[in-house]
Amino acid sequence: MKPFDRRAFLKLGLAAAASGGAAPLSADDGEKNHPTSPDYVGVLVDTTLCIGCRKCEEACNRSNHLPRTAQSFADREVLRTFRRPDDEAYTVVNQFPGNPSPDQKDLPTTFAKVQCMHCLIPSCVSACIVGALTKAPDGAVIYNSTICMGCRYCMVACPFEIPAYEYHKALTPRVRKCQFCTDQAKGTGADPACAAACPTETLVFGKRADLLAIAHKRLEQRPDRYVQHVYGENEVGGTGWLYLTGRPIEQIGLLNLPGRAPALRTEAIQHGIFKYGILPVAFYGTLAGLMWYNHRREDVTTDAQGTPPAPEFGPKKEDER
Repeated sequence: MKPFDRRAFLKLGLAAAASGGAAPLSADDGEKNHPTSPDYVGVLVDTTLCIGCRKCEEACNRSNHLPRTAQSFADREVLRTFRRPDDEAYTVVNQFPGNPSPDQKDLPTTFAKVQCMHCLIPSCVSACIVGALTKAPDGAVIYNSTICMGCRYCMVACPFEIPAYEYHKALTPRVRKCQFCTDQAKGTGADPACAAACPTETLVFGKRADLLAIAHKRLEQRPDRYVQHVYGENEVGGTGWLYLTGRPIEQIGLLNLPGRAPALRTEAIQHGIFKYGILPVAFYGTLAGLMWYNHRREDVTTDAQGTPPAPEFGPKKEDER
C-alpha cells in the first residue's frame, strides 16, 4: 500500500475548505462597508506651481516635532536625490529635471511633494488587526501608538508604500506617517501645516468635493498646461490628496495604480472565509476525516496480517507459571 502523506492530505483539506468558504462579496457589498462622507477633507497639489522651496517640509517638521533642524531645509542639494518619507520625515519634495518629449514640448523642471495619501478606503486601516489605525470623520487616517503591537501589516498593505517604522527604537518603536496634522489630544481635526505654509498655493486645503471641482475647472481652462487627469480622484478607490500634473505621473514619482481599493478585495475574501463559521467547521471536519481515514487504514492492515489472539485476563494457573 502507498505510504500515507498526512501533510499533503491536510493541505488538500484546508485548501478545499478555504475555497469553498471564500465566496467573495460583491463590489457593492464591499463599498457599503466603507461609506464616504461629504465632510472628507483633502489637499489639491498643483505640481506646475511648486518651486521646490521646501517650506512644506519645514512646517511639517515643526508641527510634528521631528528631529531635523530648521537650517537643513534651506539646502536644495537634497532635491537632486529621490527621497521617500520615513520615520523622521513625513513629507518630502523631489525634483524631476525637464527633458524633451517626442509628443510634448520641452518639459520644465518639476517639483512634487509626497506624503500619506489618506485613502478613502485605506488598506492600512483594513490590515491593522488591533485598530491602531482608524479613519477619522473628516477623512484623516490617524494612528494610536498605545494600541499598536508592531506587526507592521500596515506597511505591507499600503499601496503607496508610505508607513515607516522606528527600527532604531528597541523598546518603544512606532509606525510613523502623516496624520493630516490632526491633534488627537485636543480633539481637533485635519489642519495640515504644509498647506498653510505654501507660498505659491501649490497646496490648497479644503473639502475634497470642492477641490475636485477646482481641479476639473483648471483642466478645462488650461488643457495645454495639464495632463487631463486628477491623480487621486479614483486611484485605489480615491484619496484625500489630489494631484494636477503637467507631465505623466510616472515621470514625477507617482505610482500608476488601479481604481479598485485593495481593501475591498482582501476583505471580501476574509468575510467569505469566516462567514457562518465555515472555516472552523471545515477545519475540524478535515481533522475528523483524517482520524477516520487513519483508523480505517489500520483496520485494513490488521485484517491483511491476520487477527491477533485476544489478550487473556486474570491470574494464571500454577502449571502455566
